[in-house]
Amino acid sequence: MIGQPVKQLTTQALEQGQGVLRLWPNWVPRSFCVPGRRLRLHPDDLYALGGHRGGIDERWFSSPTPADNGPGTPPDEGLSYIYVDAGHKVTLRDALDELQVEFLGQEAVDQYGGWVMFSKFFDNMYPLPHHLHQTDEKAADVGRFGKPEAYFFPAQYNFALGTFPYTFFGLEPGTTVEQVIDSLKRWDQGDNKILTLSKAYRLQIDTGWYIPPGVLHAPGTLCTYEPQRASDVFSMWQSLIADNQVIDRSMLVKDVPPDRREDYDYLISLLDWEQNVDPHFANNHFLAPRPAQPAGAAASEGYIDEWIVYGSEWFSAKSLTVLPGRTVKVADPAAYGMICIQGYGRFGPHAISAPTMIRFGQMTEDEFFVTVGAARQGVTITNLSATEPLVMLKHFNPGHPDMPSL
Repeated sequence: MIGQPVKQLTTQALEQGQGVLRLWPNWVPRSFCVPGRRLRLHPDDLYALGGHRGGIDERWFSSPTPADNGPGTPPDEGLSYIYVDAGHKVTLRDALDELQVEFLGQEAVDQYGGWVMFSKFFDNMYPLPHHLHQTDEKAADVGRFGKPEAYFFPAQYNFALGTFPYTFFGLEPGTTVEQVIDSLKRWDQGDNKILTLSKAYRLQIDTGWYIPPGVLHAPGTLCTYEPQRASDVFSMWQSLIADNQVIDRSMLVKDVPPDRREDYDYLISLLDWEQNVDPHFANNHFLAPRPAQPAGAAASEGYIDEWIVYGSEWFSAKSLTVLPGRTVKVADPAAYGMICIQGYGRFGPHAISAPTMIRFGQMTEDEFFVTVGAARQGVTITNLSATEPLVMLKHFNPGHPDMPSL
């Protein structure tokens, strides 16, 4: 911030952007992951934070949440920064602390306590271990919040599907508690075979899933857009991935009270058992895009508006496509974060473009945060290409009044 107060810098950015703020790319490494190389980050920068920190396989959007990456993690890792000018920036978290009502509106502040979600791209070369995110009740045992999340697999970031485009969800109907406990007790015997108790689903481009807290999932190798609650809590339940990557048991109990880490009844209590063994899991959790416009409106209005994440009390997301050569004005009833994934043009007073390649530390023109006032007034968007669509993904706080149910 170079000595200037947060409020002054934030006000300057709001005035310059007419309520639309540019955000810096926000890269996050994971020591237990291998980058899938589809985040458009330069290949030389995949380990820019050092090999000991792990490869960069996540980019977080509109994040007020620090990453929980253990010892050696900088205090601002995971926090989104607002671009003010060439010499100044301020974290979105600090800006929200100063000007919550201006950003979100009084109703959102009163009802939800502020901006309580973020989104990210997750891009791993291999499947992740079968794991869960705790409920509020269980996360509170370690002073944290629970984390529901959702997935969407954009075509623009998935020219290659990776080594395993399948995700395991939950447990097969008929699985017993004893079987799961037996699997956890065999942690140090190589593969604990937790996946033999689960079922994999083939992932489909431009569709997604909703994953409530307490539901086991082993994400496959598509690059994934993930709206989620503002938390970084998890418990890994699989000891070996693809016969070559050992998962330390500390990942099982990372967010478990120290005196409960050998208590298998407590570990089982982290599961939402009914949802894990749901025989209609796909019907109840699969997300196909849903139109957010009347039928036939796209051609006359110049854009296509679709719901891609819906049915959650904690967040929602839409895909907005502006047709080639068109200028449109699009309004929303609430503040939102946004990432551009294809095309170029103008977004309010800003240039907007989806980068082909990004160097670590480089500013881009693809990520924005739109305040409630600007969203309700409507943002004027111009697609400057005569042939290519301009495509954006928009993530919302809880309570969007138009969000459909599952």
